[in-house]
Amino acid sequence: MTAVGPAAYSPARTMTFRSPYPPVSIPRVTLHDFVLGGAAARGDAPALVEGATGRVLTYGQLIDQTRRLAAGLSRRGIRQGDVVAIWSPNSPEYAVVFHAVSRLGAILTTVNPTYTVEELAFQLKDAGARLLFTTAALLDKARAAADAAMPIEIITIDAADGVPSLASTLVDADPPAVTIDPDNDIVVLPYSSGTTGLPKGVMLTHRNLVANLLQIDAMEPAEMR
Repeated sequence: MTAVGPAAYSPARTMTFRSPYPPVSIPRVTLHDFVLGGAAARGDAPALVEGATGRVLTYGQLIDQTRRLAAGLSRRGIRQGDVVAIWSPNSPEYAVVFHAVSRLGAILTTVNPTYTVEELAFQLKDAGARLLFTTAALLDKARAAADAAMPIEIITIDAADGVPSLASTLVDADPPAVTIDPDNDIVVLPYSSGTTGLPKGVMLTHRNLVANLLQIDAMEPAEMR
């Protein structure tokens, strides 16, 4: 029997693949400024609509709540480089939390809402999260995971007994100014699925996500969606 080795390199077999879309120019800007920079001009126009209820969050409300939540988180001790976790189904407030954390120069670790207590506890501990946003429906499991991981403050996106809510965390003030390096500063820390091992944090910078958004826009401009 003859052993079959790797195929020999042949220039005739190489090909160069190029995208049919034009190159994307990536501005040096933070994610929240890129997404919300033109939001003030849209004012009362709907920014987010909750599918199940039809509840609308306007661009003006999104900007205002993002600013006030960032100020509130700062007063709770969240600083640039700190990790904040969110364990919640989709809702308009998810975007508020996301951009408030980004505005502080902090890092959001997003957690699959179907995770078990053990899976949540692992991610909280591994990411070094200082604070957890969740919902009233997930609160008991969130408390169990937080107790297993480390002492961590919990805030519910909706109202629940015994814990602060997102609404109660809002402060009518501007958050502290921070200097963010979009090329190198991490803004979000999702975790891999862990198919062949333990889940691992994926460190994504502001530039990474701005580039992703521009790639999508190059393929399908916003006015066509």
